[in-house]
Order: sequence, then C-alpha cells, then structure tokens
Amino acid sequence: MSQKYYILADNQAITRAGLNFIIRELHLSERIIHIYSKQELPDLLKKNSQAIIILDYTLFDFSRIEELINLHERFPSVRWILFSEELTTEFIRNIYSDKAFSVLFKNSSFQEISDALKYTISDKQYLCAQSKNQLQNNTEQGIIGQSLLTTTEIEILKLVAQGKSVKEIAAIRISSVHTIITHKKNIFRKLNVNNIHEATRYAFRAGIIDMAEYCI
Repeated sequence: MSQKYYILADNQAITRAGLNFIIRELHLSERIIHIYSKQELPDLLKKNSQAIIILDYTLFDFSRIEELINLHERFPSVRWILFSEELTTEFIRNIYSDKAFSVLFKNSSFQEISDALKYTISDKQYLCAQSKNQLQNNTEQGIIGQSLLTTTEIEILKLVAQGKSVKEIAAIRISSVHTIITHKKNIFRKLNVNNIHEATRYAFRAGIIDMAEYCI
C-alpha cells in the first residue's frame, strides 16, 4: 500500500495525538502534517494533491458546507474524513453522495477509526454507525411524514417553505384562499405542529422538502 500524506486539521491536541498514534500503529503512513487553520489548506494541497485530510469541521473555521465543497472541487483527488463531536443529519445527507467524504464522530470506537483510515486510504467511503443511524432515522421520519400527507399537501408545504403567502399559493395552484387555509390546517394536524415554522422544520428534517426549497 503506497503511503499518502495525512493532514490532521483538528484544534484539539489530544485528538491530534491520538490520530497520530493510530496512523503510525496501523503502519498507514509516516507522512503526517498538522495544521491549525483552514487558510493553510489551499497551499498545502497544491503540494499534496493526493492527501487524506482528517478534519474537525465544527471546530475548524468553516462557516458553511459550501466552503468545504468548493475546496474539494479544487482538489478532487483529496480524500476527507470528517471527524467531529457532532454533525447534523442535514450535513451528513448533503455530503453523503460524494464518496470523497467519510464520517466519524469523536466517540467512535477504535475499530471504527481504524476502519475509516483503511477505507479512505483505499479510496473508499466510510460512514460510522452513528452517522448511518442518523441517515436511517431521517429517512424513516421522511417516509412517515410523506405517508401522512397527500401529494397536494406536500406541494403546498413546499411552497410554504419557499416563503409563499396563502394568497400566492392560491394563485399558483389556481385554488381559493379558503382551500389553501384548509390544507394548511390539515398539514399542521397531521404533523402535530402548531405553525408554519414548525411544519417547515419538520419537513426539512424529514427530507420531505429539499434544502434548496427551505426558506424560513
């Protein structure tokens, strides 16, 4: 197995020390670089385009997922292990489709960390059990939510999420305002929520509506 550079992008000293030990213990690489801010990454990746980055996304200056995606697009051969205390289901769902990203949590077992390192160095994606459970629970919630709502109610909920008013939705659907209000009441009742904000958040978490349609 050819050795690659590991870039440890984590601000916690104990995490860096632990990862450093595991990488060497598994004989994966002796080439380990420590960095302390995202500003160091571009120049470093220009010199190490085949690197594996172990990144604590939540502690490492990234304000939006788009920053991470843009960096990956600039350096498509780089592989990433996102290693954090907590990642939202939305975040995991957004990066899951790109096989360059693997996911670990700080409470992952030694075996999971070892497996993630081995998978990634072989250009395979790895998701720890907790991240898989989050995705599974999210999918199940989405199935339940969608099974509760009619096709019309789902479409109206999407329009609500886009910030449309009752009058605007009525015009779009060529319906009366009264009909749209009735649909909204039924949506609230079925999802057991009290207002538009709660309904939209439920639909977003459940995957009933896409992130691009979310406006709240």
